[in-house]
Amino acid sequence: MAVKLTWYDIIKGPVISDKAYKLNQKESQLVLQVHPFANKPQIKDAIEKLFNVKVKEVRTLIRKKSSLRATQKKYNATPGIKKSKVAYVTLAEGYSLNLFEQPGMPQAQETQQAKAE
Repeated sequence: MAVKLTWYDIIKGPVISDKAYKLNQKESQLVLQVHPFANKPQIKDAIEKLFNVKVKEVRTLIRKKSSLRATQKKYNATPGIKKSKVAYVTLAEGYSLNLFEQPGMPQAQETQQAKAE
């Protein structure tokens, strides 16, 4: 099934977690939530065009909805992420993209510490 997707349709946003942060800092990898119908070449092309970086490798996986658990006498599915596709994107050497830092954040923390002293 061929679906025509734009670059903005393919990339839904970053996955915010401790593991994603560590991969971004140490191994120059991005963990992104992507469209379920997007394939690896489309994901690679979208990352390269939108962020102006070189992509070395793209790995994808599909996260399923969480399993059932018993609550009193019923079995309920845990709330959270429905079926979604996640891409682990490894950037080429010499390229980095930090999705977690916001400009001005460290300076704001330093000024608060300076005021306390």
